[in-house]
Amino acid sequence: MTTEMIIRIFIAAILGGIIGLEREYRAKEAGLRTHLLVASGSALFMIISQYGFDSILHTRSNVSLDPSRIASQVVTGIGFIGAGTIIFQKHVIKGLTTAAGLWVTSAIGLACGSGMYILSTATTIMVVICLEAIYYITVRFGTKNIEITFSLSSYNKIESLIQYIENEKIIIQSYKIHRHVTDGAENYLAEMDLKIKNSTYQHNFPLLFNKLDGITVKNIE
Repeated sequence: MTTEMIIRIFIAAILGGIIGLEREYRAKEAGLRTHLLVASGSALFMIISQYGFDSILHTRSNVSLDPSRIASQVVTGIGFIGAGTIIFQKHVIKGLTTAAGLWVTSAIGLACGSGMYILSTATTIMVVICLEAIYYITVRFGTKNIEITFSLSSYNKIESLIQYIENEKIIIQSYKIHRHVTDGAENYLAEMDLKIKNSTYQHNFPLLFNKLDGITVKNIE
């Protein structure tokens, strides 16, 4: 029985590591080690929930335990870990997919801990395929959030810049205008948070603003 339990944890670690490798390759917040530990820990909790109290049940006939009680708390615990990977920064939410991946990895670990090897393996394969497929779809058809700073020769250029960006089907999420005076010369900096299609960003974005008179790009993040 002990050997089988070790095998369950080992398989859970491998399957969690496979998902973690994909997240690591994409440079996400939670990578190989995190997913491996989540899957292994979930499998161990499932095993404890199933077999950890056998000695009490065998010696005391009037005691009954719910074998799913410990395993059910794993889902709650994973919620705290997943929340730590979600970041809200400048109108953009990041880390939701990684948090969901940790949640699924925990479920895979629980399935391995209960001996459902085929189900957990099939789920792992499906998750990796979905993550990769979604990545290529979003790269081709999705949007990208960027921060860009423009230098404007005069305040009147702001309206023409905004109009030009909207005509290019780029969404302005927010912007700030800063006035600077250097040696008596006045100029303005416009800091903008933009949402742009990936196809536009990859092919046309570096050249989009070259044609604007009195407006130059200072920085892109």
